Amino acid sequence: MSLDLLVRNATLPDGRTGQDIAIADGRIAAVQPGIAAEAGRVIDAGGHLVAPPFVDCHFHMDATLSLGLPRMNVSGTLLEGIALWGELKPLLTFEAVVERALRYCDLAVAQGLLAVRTHVDICDDRLLAVEALLHVKKTVAPYLDLQLVAFPQDGYFRSPTAAANLARALDLGVDVVGGIPHFERTMADGAASLKALCEIAERRGLLVDIHCDETDDPLSRHIEALAYETQRLGLNGRVAGSHLTSMHSMDNYYVSKLLPLIAEAGVAAIPNPLINITLQGRHDTYPKRRGMTRVPEMRAFGIEIGFGQDCTMDPWYSLGGADMLDVAHMGLHVAQMTAREAMRWCFDAVTVNPARIMHLDGYGLAPGCHGDLVVLQAKDPIEAIRLRANRLFVVRRGRVIAETPARIASLALPGRPAAVDPAAYAPKAG
Repeated sequence: MSLDLLVRNATLPDGRTGQDIAIADGRIAAVQPGIAAEAGRVIDAGGHLVAPPFVDCHFHMDATLSLGLPRMNVSGTLLEGIALWGELKPLLTFEAVVERALRYCDLAVAQGLLAVRTHVDICDDRLLAVEALLHVKKTVAPYLDLQLVAFPQDGYFRSPTAAANLARALDLGVDVVGGIPHFERTMADGAASLKALCEIAERRGLLVDIHCDETDDPLSRHIEALAYETQRLGLNGRVAGSHLTSMHSMDNYYVSKLLPLIAEAGVAAIPNPLINITLQGRHDTYPKRRGMTRVPEMRAFGIEIGFGQDCTMDPWYSLGGADMLDVAHMGLHVAQMTAREAMRWCFDAVTVNPARIMHLDGYGLAPGCHGDLVVLQAKDPIEAIRLRANRLFVVRRGRVIAETPARIASLALPGRPAAVDPAAYAPKAG
Protein backbone atom coordinates (compact mmCIF):
# COMPACT_ATOMS: atom_id res chain seq x y z
CA MET A 1 0.00 0.00 0.00
CA SER A 2 1.40 3.41 -1.03
CA LEU A 3 0.29 6.28 1.18
CA ASP A 4 0.14 10.06 1.00
CA LEU A 5 1.06 10.35 4.68
CA LEU A 6 1.87 8.04 7.57
CA VAL A 7 1.73 9.35 11.15
CA ARG A 8 3.55 7.04 13.55
CA ASN A 9 3.36 6.59 17.34
CA ALA A 10 0.29 8.75 17.95
CA THR A 11 -1.73 9.06 21.14
CA LEU A 12 -5.42 9.44 20.30
CA PRO A 13 -8.01 11.48 22.25
CA ASP A 14 -9.66 8.27 23.49
CA GLY A 15 -6.42 7.25 25.22
CA ARG A 16 -5.07 4.71 22.74
CA THR A 17 -1.28 4.96 22.41
CA GLY A 18 1.27 3.77 19.87
CA GLN A 19 -1.15 4.19 16.98
CA ASP A 20 -0.18 4.71 13.34
CA ILE A 21 -2.51 6.64 11.02
CA ALA A 22 -2.31 5.92 7.29
CA ILE A 23 -3.77 8.36 4.77
CA ALA A 24 -4.23 7.51 1.08
CA ASP A 25 -6.04 9.50 -1.60
CA GLY A 26 -6.99 12.14 0.95
CA ARG A 27 -8.75 9.75 3.35
CA ILE A 28 -7.74 7.74 6.38
CA ALA A 29 -7.01 4.20 5.27
CA ALA A 30 -6.10 2.65 8.62
CA VAL A 31 -5.59 3.43 12.32
CA GLN A 32 -3.65 0.74 14.14
CA PRO A 33 -0.22 -0.01 15.59
CA GLY A 34 2.69 -0.97 13.35
CA ILE A 35 1.47 -0.13 9.85
CA ALA A 36 4.04 -1.31 7.29
CA ALA A 37 3.77 0.80 4.16
CA GLU A 38 5.61 3.30 1.99
CA ALA A 39 4.43 6.92 2.26
CA GLY A 40 5.16 10.19 0.56
CA ARG A 41 5.80 11.64 4.00
CA VAL A 42 6.19 10.10 7.43
CA ILE A 43 5.62 12.02 10.68
CA ASP A 44 6.78 10.62 14.00
CA ALA A 45 4.26 11.94 16.52
CA GLY A 46 6.55 10.81 19.32
CA GLY A 47 3.66 9.82 21.55
CA HIS A 48 2.06 13.24 21.26
CA LEU A 49 -1.69 13.71 20.93
CA VAL A 50 -3.13 13.45 17.44
CA ALA A 51 -6.69 14.74 17.12
CA PRO A 52 -9.19 15.56 14.42
CA PRO A 53 -9.11 19.25 13.47
CA PHE A 54 -10.61 21.91 15.69
CA VAL A 55 -14.09 23.10 14.74
CA ASP A 56 -15.67 26.49 15.53
CA CYS A 57 -19.46 26.29 15.25
CA HIS A 58 -20.11 29.98 16.01
CA PHE A 59 -18.22 32.92 14.50
CA HIS A 60 -18.74 36.31 12.79
CA MET A 61 -16.25 36.46 9.95
CA ASP A 62 -17.80 39.50 8.26
CA ALA A 63 -16.73 41.60 11.26
CA THR A 64 -13.47 39.91 12.19
CA LEU A 65 -10.27 41.98 12.52
CA SER A 66 -12.24 45.25 12.21
CA LEU A 67 -11.39 46.43 15.73
CA GLY A 68 -11.45 50.23 15.99
CA LEU A 69 -13.52 50.76 12.82
CA PRO A 70 -15.07 53.29 12.94
CA ARG A 71 -14.47 53.54 16.72
CA MET A 72 -14.00 51.41 19.83
CA ASN A 73 -16.75 49.87 21.96
CA VAL A 74 -16.33 52.01 25.07
CA SER A 75 -19.01 50.41 27.26
CA GLY A 76 -18.07 46.85 26.31
CA THR A 77 -21.76 45.94 26.00
CA LEU A 78 -23.50 43.79 23.42
CA LEU A 79 -25.84 46.62 22.46
CA GLU A 80 -23.03 49.12 21.82
CA GLY A 81 -21.32 46.47 19.73
CA ILE A 82 -24.47 46.07 17.62
CA ALA A 83 -24.76 49.86 17.27
CA LEU A 84 -21.08 50.11 16.29
CA TRP A 85 -21.50 47.37 13.70
CA GLY A 86 -24.44 49.35 12.32
CA GLU A 87 -22.10 52.32 11.85
CA LEU A 88 -19.48 50.17 10.15
CA LYS A 89 -21.78 48.32 7.73
CA PRO A 90 -22.26 51.21 5.27
CA LEU A 91 -18.48 51.66 5.14
CA LEU A 92 -17.71 48.03 4.26
CA THR A 93 -16.21 47.17 0.90
CA PHE A 94 -16.12 43.76 -0.73
CA GLU A 95 -12.32 43.85 -0.89
CA ALA A 96 -11.90 44.76 2.79
CA VAL A 97 -14.26 42.03 4.03
CA VAL A 98 -12.52 39.43 1.86
CA GLU A 99 -9.03 40.55 2.92
CA ARG A 100 -9.80 40.42 6.64
CA ALA A 101 -11.62 37.10 6.34
CA LEU A 102 -8.74 35.50 4.44
CA ARG A 103 -6.26 36.73 7.05
CA TYR A 104 -8.41 35.13 9.73
CA CYS A 105 -8.64 31.87 7.80
CA ASP A 106 -4.85 31.77 7.51
CA LEU A 107 -4.60 32.23 11.27
CA ALA A 108 -7.23 29.54 11.84
CA VAL A 109 -5.38 26.98 9.72
CA ALA A 110 -2.14 27.66 11.61
CA GLN A 111 -4.06 26.82 14.80
CA GLY A 112 -5.46 23.58 13.41
CA LEU A 113 -8.95 25.06 13.02
CA LEU A 114 -10.22 23.61 9.75
CA ALA A 115 -14.01 24.11 9.95
CA VAL A 116 -15.90 27.28 10.87
CA ARG A 117 -19.59 28.14 10.95
CA THR A 118 -19.87 31.90 10.48
CA HIS A 119 -22.94 34.08 10.76
CA VAL A 120 -23.15 36.75 8.07
CA ASP A 121 -25.35 39.82 8.46
CA ILE A 122 -28.04 40.01 5.76
CA CYS A 123 -29.55 43.32 6.91
CA ASP A 124 -27.36 45.34 4.52
CA ASP A 125 -29.49 45.53 1.36
CA ARG A 126 -26.34 45.25 -0.77
CA LEU A 127 -25.69 41.76 0.68
CA LEU A 128 -22.07 42.78 0.34
CA ALA A 129 -20.83 40.64 3.24
CA VAL A 130 -22.78 37.65 1.94
CA GLU A 131 -21.17 37.88 -1.48
CA ALA A 132 -17.74 38.47 0.08
CA LEU A 133 -17.94 35.43 2.34
CA LEU A 134 -19.33 33.22 -0.43
CA HIS A 135 -16.20 34.21 -2.36
CA VAL A 136 -14.02 33.43 0.67
CA LYS A 137 -15.76 30.08 1.14
CA LYS A 138 -14.82 29.05 -2.38
CA THR A 139 -11.27 30.39 -2.02
CA VAL A 140 -10.49 28.55 1.22
CA ALA A 141 -12.27 25.29 0.36
CA PRO A 142 -9.02 23.39 -0.29
CA TYR A 143 -7.92 23.91 3.32
CA LEU A 144 -10.92 25.01 5.43
CA ASP A 145 -14.63 24.18 5.50
CA LEU A 146 -16.68 27.38 5.82
CA GLN A 147 -20.40 27.15 6.60
CA LEU A 148 -22.45 30.37 6.31
CA VAL A 149 -25.50 31.33 8.39
CA ALA A 150 -27.95 33.96 7.06
CA PHE A 151 -28.12 36.20 10.12
CA PRO A 152 -30.68 39.06 10.39
CA GLN A 153 -28.60 41.08 12.90
CA ASP A 154 -31.18 43.90 13.10
CA GLY A 155 -34.13 41.53 13.59
CA TYR A 156 -36.08 39.45 11.08
CA PHE A 157 -39.22 41.58 11.64
CA ARG A 158 -37.61 44.67 13.16
CA SER A 159 -35.54 45.32 10.01
CA PRO A 160 -37.96 46.12 7.15
CA THR A 161 -35.95 44.34 4.44
CA ALA A 162 -34.57 41.43 6.47
CA ALA A 163 -37.10 38.84 5.31
CA ALA A 164 -36.47 39.54 1.63
CA ASN A 165 -32.72 39.76 2.16
CA LEU A 166 -32.61 36.45 4.03
CA ALA A 167 -34.40 34.71 1.17
CA ARG A 168 -31.97 36.29 -1.32
CA ALA A 169 -28.98 35.16 0.74
CA LEU A 170 -30.27 31.58 0.87
CA ASP A 171 -30.87 31.67 -2.88
CA LEU A 172 -27.23 32.73 -3.36
CA GLY A 173 -26.06 29.61 -1.51
CA VAL A 174 -25.88 30.46 2.20
CA ASP A 175 -26.11 27.20 4.11
CA VAL A 176 -27.99 27.79 7.38
CA VAL A 177 -30.99 29.84 8.59
CA GLY A 178 -30.21 32.22 11.47
CA GLY A 179 -32.16 34.61 13.69
CA ILE A 180 -32.08 36.84 16.76
CA PRO A 181 -35.51 36.74 18.45
CA HIS A 182 -34.51 38.66 21.60
CA PHE A 183 -33.65 41.70 19.42
CA GLU A 184 -37.16 41.96 18.00
CA ARG A 185 -39.40 44.72 19.39
CA THR A 186 -41.50 42.41 21.54
CA MET A 187 -41.36 38.89 22.94
CA ALA A 188 -44.31 38.04 20.69
CA ASP A 189 -42.39 39.21 17.61
CA GLY A 190 -39.42 37.15 18.73
CA ALA A 191 -41.53 34.00 18.95
CA ALA A 192 -43.14 34.79 15.59
CA SER A 193 -39.70 35.19 14.01
CA LEU A 194 -38.72 31.73 15.23
CA LYS A 195 -41.85 30.25 13.69
CA ALA A 196 -41.16 31.94 10.35
CA LEU A 197 -37.44 31.08 10.29
CA CYS A 198 -37.92 27.43 11.22
CA GLU A 199 -40.60 27.09 8.55
CA ILE A 200 -38.18 28.49 5.97
CA ALA A 201 -35.56 25.94 7.03
CA GLU A 202 -38.09 23.10 6.88
CA ARG A 203 -39.19 24.07 3.35
CA ARG A 204 -35.63 24.39 2.09
CA GLY A 205 -34.20 21.40 3.95
CA LEU A 206 -31.64 23.55 5.80
CA LEU A 207 -30.08 23.64 9.26
CA VAL A 208 -31.02 26.32 11.81
CA ASP A 209 -28.75 28.28 14.17
CA ILE A 210 -30.42 31.00 16.27
CA HIS A 211 -28.79 33.66 18.45
CA CYS A 212 -31.12 32.82 21.30
CA ASP A 213 -31.68 34.70 24.57
CA GLU A 214 -28.29 36.45 24.48
CA THR A 215 -29.29 38.65 27.40
CA ASP A 216 -29.23 38.84 31.19
CA ASP A 217 -33.04 38.96 31.25
CA PRO A 218 -34.30 35.79 33.00
CA LEU A 219 -37.66 36.23 31.25
CA SER A 220 -36.14 35.97 27.78
CA ARG A 221 -37.26 32.45 27.00
CA HIS A 222 -37.09 32.05 23.25
CA ILE A 223 -35.24 28.77 23.61
CA GLU A 224 -38.55 27.27 24.75
CA ALA A 225 -40.22 28.49 21.54
CA LEU A 226 -37.28 27.23 19.47
CA ALA A 227 -37.62 23.76 21.01
CA TYR A 228 -41.36 23.81 20.29
CA GLU A 229 -40.92 24.82 16.63
CA THR A 230 -38.21 22.19 16.21
CA GLN A 231 -40.60 19.50 17.44
CA ARG A 232 -43.58 20.82 15.48
CA LEU A 233 -41.70 20.85 12.17
CA GLY A 234 -39.66 17.67 12.67
CA LEU A 235 -36.35 19.52 12.66
CA ASN A 236 -34.90 17.42 15.49
CA GLY A 237 -31.13 17.25 15.24
CA ARG A 238 -30.94 20.12 12.74
CA VAL A 239 -31.33 23.11 15.11
CA ALA A 240 -28.91 24.92 17.42
CA GLY A 241 -29.50 27.68 19.97
CA SER A 242 -26.42 29.88 20.35
CA HIS A 243 -25.41 31.75 23.52
CA LEU A 244 -28.47 30.98 25.72
CA THR A 245 -27.06 33.35 28.34
CA SER A 246 -30.44 34.16 29.89
CA MET A 247 -30.42 30.62 31.32
CA HIS A 248 -27.65 31.82 33.67
CA SER A 249 -30.27 34.09 35.30
CA MET A 250 -33.39 31.90 35.13
CA ASP A 251 -34.86 30.35 38.27
CA ASN A 252 -34.06 26.71 38.84
CA TYR A 253 -37.67 25.50 38.71
CA TYR A 254 -38.20 26.85 35.20
CA VAL A 255 -34.87 25.41 34.02
CA SER A 256 -35.86 22.00 35.41
CA LYS A 257 -38.77 22.11 32.96
CA LEU A 258 -36.80 23.68 30.11
CA LEU A 259 -33.84 21.31 29.84
CA PRO A 260 -35.94 18.18 29.17
CA LEU A 261 -37.79 20.10 26.42
CA ILE A 262 -34.51 21.03 24.73
CA ALA A 263 -33.26 17.45 25.00
CA GLU A 264 -36.53 16.02 23.67
CA ALA A 265 -36.39 18.33 20.66
CA GLY A 266 -32.77 17.46 19.89
CA VAL A 267 -31.77 21.15 19.91
CA ALA A 268 -28.02 21.69 20.29
CA ALA A 269 -26.49 24.42 22.44
CA ILE A 270 -23.57 26.63 21.43
CA PRO A 271 -22.10 28.63 24.32
CA ASN A 272 -19.33 31.09 23.50
CA PRO A 273 -17.33 31.28 26.73
CA LEU A 274 -14.93 34.11 25.89
CA ILE A 275 -17.70 36.44 24.72
CA ASN A 276 -20.51 35.38 27.05
CA ILE A 277 -18.54 36.19 30.18
CA THR A 278 -17.34 39.58 28.93
CA LEU A 279 -20.53 40.97 27.38
CA GLN A 280 -22.98 39.80 30.03
CA GLY A 281 -23.47 41.29 33.47
CA ARG A 282 -22.46 44.78 32.34
CA HIS A 283 -25.44 46.33 34.14
CA ASP A 284 -24.68 44.51 37.41
CA THR A 285 -22.75 45.86 40.36
CA TYR A 286 -22.05 42.93 42.71
CA PRO A 287 -22.72 40.04 42.68
CA LYS A 288 -21.88 40.29 38.97
CA ARG A 289 -23.24 37.69 36.56
CA ARG A 290 -21.05 36.23 33.86
CA GLY A 291 -23.77 34.88 31.57
CA MET A 292 -22.39 31.46 30.66
CA THR A 293 -25.26 29.07 30.08
CA ARG A 294 -25.72 25.92 32.18
CA VAL A 295 -23.30 23.57 30.47
CA PRO A 296 -22.94 20.81 33.13
CA GLU A 297 -26.71 20.65 33.59
CA MET A 298 -27.24 20.40 29.82
CA ARG A 299 -24.69 17.62 29.60
CA ALA A 300 -26.62 15.67 32.24
CA PHE A 301 -29.64 15.69 29.91
CA GLY A 302 -27.62 14.54 26.90
CA ILE A 303 -27.93 17.85 25.04
CA GLU A 304 -25.34 18.28 22.29
CA ILE A 305 -23.00 21.17 23.16
CA GLY A 306 -20.24 22.79 21.14
CA PHE A 307 -18.16 25.78 22.19
CA GLY A 308 -17.70 28.71 19.79
CA GLN A 309 -15.11 31.48 19.42
CA ASP A 310 -17.78 34.02 18.30
CA CYS A 311 -15.55 37.06 17.77
CA THR A 312 -11.96 38.08 17.15
CA MET A 313 -10.91 41.76 17.27
CA ASP A 314 -14.26 43.24 16.26
CA PRO A 315 -16.94 45.58 17.73
CA TRP A 316 -17.80 43.04 20.44
CA TYR A 317 -14.44 41.57 21.48
CA SER A 318 -10.98 43.10 21.22
CA LEU A 319 -9.05 39.86 21.77
CA GLY A 320 -9.25 36.36 20.26
CA GLY A 321 -6.95 34.47 17.93
CA ALA A 322 -8.66 31.48 16.28
CA ASP A 323 -7.41 29.28 19.13
CA MET A 324 -10.13 26.81 20.10
CA LEU A 325 -8.00 25.52 22.96
CA ASP A 326 -8.28 29.00 24.45
CA VAL A 327 -12.06 28.71 24.12
CA ALA A 328 -12.03 25.27 25.78
CA HIS A 329 -9.77 26.58 28.54
CA MET A 330 -12.16 29.43 29.37
CA GLY A 331 -15.23 27.20 29.09
CA LEU A 332 -13.69 24.71 31.50
CA HIS A 333 -13.00 27.42 34.08
CA VAL A 334 -16.22 29.38 33.96
CA ALA A 335 -18.37 26.22 33.99
CA GLN A 336 -16.26 24.82 36.84
CA MET A 337 -15.73 21.60 34.90
CA THR A 338 -12.57 20.47 36.67
CA ALA A 339 -13.21 16.73 37.01
CA ARG A 340 -10.91 14.75 34.72
CA GLU A 341 -13.79 13.43 32.62
CA ALA A 342 -15.30 16.93 32.32
CA MET A 343 -11.98 18.44 31.22
CA ARG A 344 -11.63 15.78 28.52
CA TRP A 345 -15.19 16.61 27.42
CA CYS A 346 -14.16 20.27 26.98
CA PHE A 347 -11.73 19.08 24.30
CA ASP A 348 -14.65 17.32 22.59
CA ALA A 349 -16.57 20.62 22.78
CA VAL A 350 -14.13 22.17 20.28
CA THR A 351 -13.69 19.10 18.06
CA VAL A 352 -16.19 16.25 17.64
CA ASN A 353 -19.25 17.94 19.19
CA PRO A 354 -19.31 21.01 16.92
CA ALA A 355 -18.55 18.76 13.96
CA ARG A 356 -21.79 16.90 14.69
CA ILE A 357 -23.71 20.17 15.15
CA MET A 358 -22.48 21.36 11.75
CA HIS A 359 -23.23 17.95 10.16
CA LEU A 360 -19.67 17.80 8.81
CA ASP A 361 -19.19 14.93 6.39
CA GLY A 362 -16.20 12.63 6.82
CA TYR A 363 -14.95 14.14 10.08
CA GLY A 364 -12.98 12.01 12.53
CA LEU A 365 -10.01 9.70 13.01
CA ALA A 366 -11.49 6.47 11.68
CA PRO A 367 -10.90 4.66 8.37
CA GLY A 368 -12.92 6.34 5.63
CA CYS A 369 -12.82 9.78 7.23
CA HIS A 370 -11.09 12.69 5.53
CA GLY A 371 -7.35 12.74 6.08
CA ASP A 372 -7.51 15.79 8.33
CA LEU A 373 -5.74 15.93 11.70
CA VAL A 374 -3.64 17.95 14.11
CA VAL A 375 -0.52 16.80 15.96
CA LEU A 376 -0.39 18.62 19.30
CA GLN A 377 2.54 19.08 21.65
CA ALA A 378 0.71 17.39 24.51
CA LYS A 379 0.17 13.88 25.81
CA ASP A 380 -3.62 13.99 26.21
CA PRO A 381 -6.62 16.33 25.74
CA ILE A 382 -6.36 17.77 29.26
CA GLU A 383 -2.71 18.64 28.75
CA ALA A 384 -3.56 20.19 25.38
CA ILE A 385 -6.05 22.53 27.05
CA ARG A 386 -3.78 23.33 30.00
CA LEU A 387 -0.83 24.31 27.80
CA ARG A 388 -2.82 25.57 24.80
CA ALA A 389 -0.49 23.14 23.08
CA ASN A 390 1.53 23.95 19.98
CA ARG A 391 0.12 22.61 16.74
CA LEU A 392 3.18 20.73 15.54
CA PHE A 393 1.55 19.62 12.28
CA VAL A 394 -1.78 20.48 10.67
CA VAL A 395 -2.89 18.04 7.97
CA ARG A 396 -5.62 18.51 5.38
CA ARG A 397 -6.60 15.65 3.08
CA GLY A 398 -3.29 13.92 3.78
CA ARG A 399 -1.12 16.97 3.10
CA VAL A 400 0.76 18.96 5.76
CA ILE A 401 -0.45 22.55 5.41
CA ALA A 402 1.01 24.09 8.57
CA GLU A 403 3.92 23.32 10.90
CA THR A 404 5.05 24.89 14.18
CA PRO A 405 8.34 24.04 15.91
CA ALA A 406 8.04 22.35 19.27
CA ARG A 407 8.07 24.73 22.20
CA ILE A 408 11.29 23.92 24.04
CA ALA A 409 12.84 26.15 26.68
CA SER A 410 16.66 26.15 26.78
CA LEU A 411 17.90 26.46 30.36
CA ALA A 412 21.29 27.29 31.85
CA LEU A 413 20.74 26.17 35.43
CA PRO A 414 23.17 24.01 37.41
CA GLY A 415 21.94 20.46 37.77
CA ARG A 416 18.85 20.99 35.61
CA PRO A 417 18.05 19.73 32.08
CA ALA A 418 19.41 21.81 29.21
CA ALA A 419 15.99 21.84 27.51
CA VAL A 420 12.46 21.58 28.85
CA ASP A 421 9.41 20.36 26.94
CA PRO A 422 6.29 21.61 28.80
CA ALA A 423 4.42 18.42 27.93
CA ALA A 424 7.09 16.35 29.66
CA TYR A 425 5.86 17.72 32.98
CA ALA A 426 2.35 16.39 32.52
CA PRO A 427 0.90 13.79 34.88
CA LYS A 428 0.03 10.43 33.41
CA ALA A 429 -3.20 10.42 31.41
CA GLY A 430 -6.23 9.27 33.35
